[in-house]
Amino acid sequence: MMESKAQPLLLVKDLKKYFPILGGVLNRKVATVQAVDEVSFEVAKGETLGVVGESGCGKSTTARLLMRLIEPDEGAVIFDGEGVGEQHGLSVRDMRRNMQMVFQDSYASLNPRLTIEESIAFGPKVHGVSGKVARERARALLAKVGLDPNLFVRRYPHELSGGQRQRVNIARALALEPRLVIFDEAVSALDKSVEAQVLNLLNDLKREMNLTYIFISHDLNVVQYISDRVLVMYLGKVVETGTVEAIYGDPRHPYTRALLASMPSMDPGNRTTAPALTGDPPNPINPPSGCRFRTRCAFAEEICASTEPRLEMIHPAERHAAACHMEIAGSGHSKAMATSPPKAPPQPQHMGVVA
Repeated sequence: MMESKAQPLLLVKDLKKYFPILGGVLNRKVATVQAVDEVSFEVAKGETLGVVGESGCGKSTTARLLMRLIEPDEGAVIFDGEGVGEQHGLSVRDMRRNMQMVFQDSYASLNPRLTIEESIAFGPKVHGVSGKVARERARALLAKVGLDPNLFVRRYPHELSGGQRQRVNIARALALEPRLVIFDEAVSALDKSVEAQVLNLLNDLKREMNLTYIFISHDLNVVQYISDRVLVMYLGKVVETGTVEAIYGDPRHPYTRALLASMPSMDPGNRTTAPALTGDPPNPINPPSGCRFRTRCAFAEEICASTEPRLEMIHPAERHAAACHMEIAGSGHSKAMATSPPKAPPQPQHMGVVA
């Protein structure tokens, strides 16, 4: 398990992004989509943080906010102790030298007019590396991701398979020698045999190059395989986080339990007979009051509608926290503990130390 007291490589505080909806004769803002709403988390050096949730929960928007492909409305991103942005110590350009991203669409991510060698060498050249060194680095990285440089440097993206293109995208992301790489559904478009090869490649590269990953996926099996910790998002909010063992072995939020119950099983005797979760997520333009999951939760009570649950620490040793009133002592939910464990009454001073 990662050392919790060490300075995290990435610290995200209250990240927020609302997208305006324009309408009317004057094309004015008539509503907002609450895509990411006060998301906070940290990524320790050398770990892999898996991010899961249904489509539309804000996973990919969060990734783009971290890379500053989209400017956040509020919140702070701190990379290895330095704030990112014009008013802070680390510029976006310098941050991107240390943090790169691999996207889902392997073909759209590559310039069809550039050869594979030129695509990988482009980033280093933009950041001041000489053309010769950049090309040498591109060839070395192709070999590292399992592609023969002599066969692939002169090819174009349309001449490669999906798995080969994604390996090229991984090599391109590593060309600037980053410390953290974000994978946004990077293996979801691949068939299972190629997906397994790419996942094993990512594990090998992480170990060899001392990398840190943020791995976004809707595939819970893949996240369980590759991650050290898991972050569960629902409708722009973090609802649970913890180690892989804690999330998959002892999920505390009803949404997390529903996600895990929806995982396909290889055991014929363990077939799912009832849907783990029914209905669609609420509209992010007008999310429910209080707990955003309450409209689909079997345990919802009055407190869930009136008060938004905070992210409550359950097991500090595993950094396991859940945002559910059932886990907050004295919240008012019928399934929550009534109060915190009572303290022993003070004893007279002559009997020893006060309890």
